[in-house]
Amino acid sequence: MRERLGREYFEDLYEASPDPWGFETSPYERRKYERTLSALAPRRRTYHRALEVGCSIGVFTAMLAPLCEELLAVDVSEKAVAVAKERLNNLPHVSVERLTLPEETPEGPFDLIVASEVLYYWPQEVVLEALRRFEGILAPEGVLVAVHWRKETRTYPLQGDEVHKLLVRHTRLANVRTIKKPEYRLDVFCDVA
Repeated sequence: MRERLGREYFEDLYEASPDPWGFETSPYERRKYERTLSALAPRRRTYHRALEVGCSIGVFTAMLAPLCEELLAVDVSEKAVAVAKERLNNLPHVSVERLTLPEETPEGPFDLIVASEVLYYWPQEVVLEALRRFEGILAPEGVLVAVHWRKETRTYPLQGDEVHKLLVRHTRLANVRTIKKPEYRLDVFCDVA
């Protein structure tokens, strides 16, 4: 089993490039962001309190912000958080923090949690611990969205499809929507308690 990719790994990436995955320019990212937002929009007009896990430099955060009354965006990298704060400083309802999840999971409740392109950096046991914590901070009728790259990479502890199989198999939440594209998979889970 591959080791968890930790803070140092990401700080090194952001040291080498301010946008290591091309979030600002990638057509793949743009299509995925638009699909994610369209999966969220029909659920309700506005989310009261939302959490974005692995916000990176805040590109998707800026797109998600209009759907939220309050948005907490977190990332493990101090460098990424600094860029995200700068990008989002004109949005007073958005806060950005450097946290290591799942250990530093913020207090809920959140009626939306978005984990996009982040859970495959963790081994299975860490993903399952994060899932338990997400379930614990999700508000009644809250929504958890997971989106991950499906192409194989030998760098990460898990592949995107492995992450989604774990989530589907181990969550108490209802899997209300699945979108599978050749590049990514998107699952929407809802607390139907």
